[in-house]
Amino acid sequence: MNDVSTLGKTGSAVQVDRTSTGKEHFEVLDGLRGSAAILIVIFHVFNYSFGWDTPLSLMHHAYLAVDFFFGLSGFVVAYAYDDRWTRMSTLQFFRIRLIRLHPLVLVGATFGLLGYLLDPFGKGINHTSTPMLLLAYVTSLLLLPSPPVGGRQDESQALNGPAWSLMQEYLGNIAYALILRRLRALTLGIIFGFSGLLLIWVANMKGSMDGGWGYPNIWMAPLRLTVSFVMGLWLYRIQGRIRRPKLGLLFLSILLVVIFQAPKFPNAGGLSFNGLYDAACVLFLFPLIIICGAHSNAGAGMMRLCKFSGRLSYPLYITHIPFVYIIANFAHTRHPAKSVLLTWIFLLLPFVIALAWLVLKYFDEPVRAWLTRRYGIKRTAA
Repeated sequence: MNDVSTLGKTGSAVQVDRTSTGKEHFEVLDGLRGSAAILIVIFHVFNYSFGWDTPLSLMHHAYLAVDFFFGLSGFVVAYAYDDRWTRMSTLQFFRIRLIRLHPLVLVGATFGLLGYLLDPFGKGINHTSTPMLLLAYVTSLLLLPSPPVGGRQDESQALNGPAWSLMQEYLGNIAYALILRRLRALTLGIIFGFSGLLLIWVANMKGSMDGGWGYPNIWMAPLRLTVSFVMGLWLYRIQGRIRRPKLGLLFLSILLVVIFQAPKFPNAGGLSFNGLYDAACVLFLFPLIIICGAHSNAGAGMMRLCKFSGRLSYPLYITHIPFVYIIANFAHTRHPAKSVLLTWIFLLLPFVIALAWLVLKYFDEPVRAWLTRRYGIKRTAA
């Protein structure tokens, strides 16, 4: 990437981050992706360790970060590729996306296997035959639904739970390349509208949108993907017609914290206000945040943070869960004092961030750069 400076209306230099293809980078959206990744790590470690209905149950709605990621993905994919199809084949698109996403899938699966085998507090529940564990690892490497393993019976990605959303991301990219890229904005808006109505009904019926990651509710995964990914594509197509409020990374990140930390709402009058709140976030608040972020400039002072946060978001998301399982198993088998558990949690958070950075710097980026050179692929904004 290259940073260039242009003059704003006041004559002062405004820092603009551009991709290697010359397109302006959505630096605030990058920063928001990182904010959401950190919040979902907090959600996992506190809720898995302390339980879901305790005073230390934090970020009650942070499972919605997945829907936010899907929306961001749709928006950025449309931005990066909508104007490239006259000079890019479908096979080339798939190759580009595989190079972007799959190296970290391999790392996440491997960390998941090692965490499962080496967890000193999981010996009582991590019982799985070697052939079944090997099959779970192979399916994880291929990002396919894995067989159940001891202690993770319901998860469709038993060794690396968050990878379920990456499987949906792949499906979204396939649908974009084959069908969605050809549709007009009006058609995308209609799909978003009808799938959104179905989402409201499901969220009200189920009481939340926390589903899709496990086999009992795996049917929710394609619905969540469709609503948010199509919403992102549609928003990109119509963004020129929308007034462009400019809100910075700090304000929008605080808004995400408020959204995710909202309490669980009760049922009343045959309605699930918790489920309806989840649906409202996805259908109304997340589109607003994406549009505001897309039309905001980070400024010279925040540019570096946004870039760092955006680069870190995917490796952090895909590698953190094995360590969360270890802390959670420690909590459930040793029953430590809250102060002791909090100490380990506060040590874990910088550890997983540092590990994600090391994986990014010394594996993901070098591997992607080598594959890009190997296959002669021009780098893109996505």
